[in-house]
Amino acid sequence: MTARPDAVVPGREIAIISARAASAKQAEDIAILDVGEIIVITGYFVICTAGSERQLKTVVEEIEKAVRELGERPIRREGEGEAGWWLLDYVDVVVHVFGREEREYYDLERLWSDAPRVGWEEEGQVSSG
Repeated sequence: MTARPDAVVPGREIAIISARAASAKQAEDIAILDVGEIIVITGYFVICTAGSERQLKTVVEEIEKAVRELGERPIRREGEGEAGWWLLDYVDVVVHVFGREEREYYDLERLWSDAPRVGWEEEGQVSSG
């Protein structure tokens, strides 16, 4: 699926595609939080966990590839596998890929507990979280 150059892909679609891409690379505890009514800087957080530095990199690359197919690229990419986290900023969506310890430490779901969760799994898909 390739977006028209002038098309704007909705944030919710980018978030769902990101979550599914992370799942395809066996990321765990994948969540999409709709933070648009709570904060003004973005609409959605996608949060997931990778079990190793190598998997962190693989998950980030798969997300970028999947979203690029929609015609979108992150405006900012921060982090590194050695630090245990990555952040991809798509303006309306911020993707957080954490190592296990870092996910527990930052505990974004607790910080944004008022944000509704968005379903992202396709029918028949088994959750890895």
